[in-house]
Amino acid sequence: MRRREFITLLVGAAPLWPLTASAQRSAVPVIGVLSVGSPDIASPYDAAFERGLAERGFVVGRNVTIQRRWARGNHSRLPELAQELLHFNPALIIGGGNVVALAARKVTSTIPIVFVIASDPVKLGLAKSFAHPGGNATGISMMTARLVLKRLELIQELLQQKATVGFLVNPDNQDLLQEIDEVARSTGRTLKVAKARNQDELEPAFRQLVSAQVGAVLVSNDAIFFNLRAQLVALADRHSLPASYEFREFPAAGGLMSYGPSLVANFEKAGIYAARILGGARPEDLPIQQPTEFSLVLNSATARSLGIEIPPSLLARADEVIE
Repeated sequence: MRRREFITLLVGAAPLWPLTASAQRSAVPVIGVLSVGSPDIASPYDAAFERGLAERGFVVGRNVTIQRRWARGNHSRLPELAQELLHFNPALIIGGGNVVALAARKVTSTIPIVFVIASDPVKLGLAKSFAHPGGNATGISMMTARLVLKRLELIQELLQQKATVGFLVNPDNQDLLQEIDEVARSTGRTLKVAKARNQDELEPAFRQLVSAQVGAVLVSNDAIFFNLRAQLVALADRHSLPASYEFREFPAAGGLMSYGPSLVANFEKAGIYAARILGGARPEDLPIQQPTEFSLVLNSATARSLGIEIPPSLLARADEVIE
């Protein structure tokens, strides 16, 4: 190449170097969100997550973007969708639910993961300890197994009798099944377990519980069940079966009662953790949080339709009574 041509080429290319470097410095981080549910029910929790981000200075559409993937009730799609998120080179991945967090962890051991799960993350293999997770995953554990005992006590107090209690669980959530067995052994009680992994299996599961002559049913904390809460509430009503749930959204949809933490509050906390990681914190150094506030919500109209008189002692302790 002639010297004059080389200099011309060099001068022409020079302005591109600082431009490219600047573009790299201003690249907007991507958050991957993996969900077993559907977008139509997620808006309050998406909004809560984004509030948590904004609290630490990260505003979606301004200095951070989000890529979401939805399994729409099909657990088997989670590995494929988690792999899809990697194509965006995300700064971190958000997963709501045991199976979702595990699916994310299977595709990466380096990209930070922030989870909101039902079970013990140490038993699940997501962390070494609550105080020092030690890997690429941290977040919030709602420790559902501990709540099962309290929900069992509350439903019996509501019914004012020691009724045989059934438990509805998703068989894909093996870790939760094991925890339920441990709860049953610790109380010396037999819980009649019915299993459903999708909408088509809900009706047979309820028929099984009715055939077992249970006096009430505890519906487990599961992302599929949360997405199908309208159908679950309708089935409990159709079979005249008192049902207890973990989240307020169920009695708000007509369910009898709930006892548990706020999902909105926990997704906001997940947003704060995500922002801290975007700001340079390492997930291995962020302790896994557990809820400290739990709400008892009763639906008095549903109780009346079931012929249940809510004891004054329970009414006095309720955080909310839906008429």
